Amino acid sequence: MKAKEREFFCTIREAIFSNPFGRTRLELDRMATGLSAGTPLEQILKNLVEKAGKIIAAVEAREGIRLSADENQLLEYGKLFYTFHLFCDDYDAHIQAQIKKGDECCPVPFADDVLSMLGGFGFTESDAERFLALFFQMRRAYFFIRTIAGNSSSVMNLRRVLWNNVFTGDIQLYNTYLWDRMEDFSTMILGETGTGKGMAAAAIGRSGFIPYNKKTGTFSESFARAFISINLSQFPEQLIESELFGHKKGSFTGAIEAHLGVFSRCSPCGAIFLDEIGDVDVPVQIKLLQVLQSRTFTPVGSHASEKFAGRVIAATNKPLDKLRQQGEFRDDFYYRLCSDVIEVPPLRLRLAENSGELLDLLTVVVRRIIGRQSSELVEKLHYYITTNQPRDYAWPGNIRELEQCARRILLNNHYSWHQEICDEETINSQMKSGELTAQQLLAKYCSQLYSNLGTYEAVARLTELDRRTVKKYIESDG
Repeated sequence: MKAKEREFFCTIREAIFSNPFGRTRLELDRMATGLSAGTPLEQILKNLVEKAGKIIAAVEAREGIRLSADENQLLEYGKLFYTFHLFCDDYDAHIQAQIKKGDECCPVPFADDVLSMLGGFGFTESDAERFLALFFQMRRAYFFIRTIAGNSSSVMNLRRVLWNNVFTGDIQLYNTYLWDRMEDFSTMILGETGTGKGMAAAAIGRSGFIPYNKKTGTFSESFARAFISINLSQFPEQLIESELFGHKKGSFTGAIEAHLGVFSRCSPCGAIFLDEIGDVDVPVQIKLLQVLQSRTFTPVGSHASEKFAGRVIAATNKPLDKLRQQGEFRDDFYYRLCSDVIEVPPLRLRLAENSGELLDLLTVVVRRIIGRQSSELVEKLHYYITTNQPRDYAWPGNIRELEQCARRILLNNHYSWHQEICDEETINSQMKSGELTAQQLLAKYCSQLYSNLGTYEAVARLTELDRRTVKKYIESDG
């Protein structure tokens, strides 16, 4: 292998192992092509694929040349790189088709072409099928992580850590040891309410490895079906176990038929997202801990255990350190959940790091509201917000508040950023003037207690209300 060819493949190998959301990947791609800085990414990739194909063909066309083990490995990386990028558009089209199709698996019309090319490059049939699926996973993870908009340093870091959560910090290690063992790596996502923890969880949960089924001509599972989300704060305590683990018919009053919980419905390729994990009581934490440790669970009313092979992602906006100190969140459960801890940045930090983030986010919000792009609406919203928003406004509702802000401006051409401060003097004044209903008074009282005590549980004990009732009142007063 010639020196320049070896140098090219060494750069390709380094690029393969680099995080695509990191700072070095684009520079490595540019170095491999020899193009100048500032060249558009599309041009760089097109040039790179063409160059890789020519060099691979040139190396393999030489007769009587024996490659060393290291050179053979470099050539193999080049072939994988070339094949992956040659079919990127096909993978992207398949991802879009699967999103539209939903739970039913879509056929993969280009699969035979990928397998044939890899076979022609000398890969075994089993390795070719695994790389076909690995390419799909990589392109899928890139697709979903990239949907997290923004160019602030904290968001760029979020995208990097999400990629590492899927493929680890060393994709070579992942490819060798962990591609079918990631179910044991649970993830805790932290962040304020409205920051987008669910989107981060979905990016991980929809990006797991899904094998290719040659008999059906499809991947073995739809990634749309593989991710299951449940908000634990939505269910009363007596129903949480049933929603998680399912129940048998007649196992309790009202159980008129059997019910499959999320752990039963989750496929081996999938992930369960346990949102608001900070709201569950200790007995449920113990049962979830047992599932994570033994990978088995038992439906309510049953004596037969079932296996769980998926991955668990949890999220909360609660101060877990404080809950652990108070004994309301078990240490052993916390440590079993946090193989990785990811923090989603608040909107105020993102805007402080990069004021242009607002335009990026409004572009996404407008597309979500009207179903297509509109620079006119984005500019209208951006102008109103930047000229009327109070200085140093903290955006306590984060992205969710920004979305509602955009909707109100579009509806009423107005949005009020006034954040009501509820203190005892205000409450007393409103009570004397008859401004408050009993429900509003209770909501304000719970909010004031929560501000002083710090947890829903403490407020529930003092008011003798159910914790979820307390949470409902506090959120209604927000």
